[in-house]
Amino acid sequence: MNSKAIRLILIGVASYAVLAFLLIAFYPDKPENMDWQDREEYNKVQISKLKLGITRAEVMALLGAPDITEAKMQDSREIQVMFYRTQHIRADGLTTQDECTPLLFENEALIAWGDGAYQTYLSS
Repeated sequence: MNSKAIRLILIGVASYAVLAFLLIAFYPDKPENMDWQDREEYNKVQISKLKLGITRAEVMALLGAPDITEAKMQDSREIQVMFYRTQHIRADGLTTQDECTPLLFENEALIAWGDGAYQTYLSS
């Protein structure tokens, strides 16, 4: 191989590396930029990483805005439920609660998640 071919190969590899870096740096994988299938998978992975006690703001930084939310005051406690889509049930273009995983917060801290926790919340 001559030096001109080697130089062209090195320029190509360097150009590819710069392009890949720029794409990663300036086009981060944000939930709001994903289609619904990618968002569901992303939500499943991120929900599996959650720990009890983290704040609502930390969850929103990780998962983005919820698909559905509800809140109420109970005694002196602020209860909020945020629903994130994690499974596809109907092809109707709408996201419903049965297609989501609920996350329950009390006074801004995550206290539980999942359908069982939400059913317990509803019955209390």
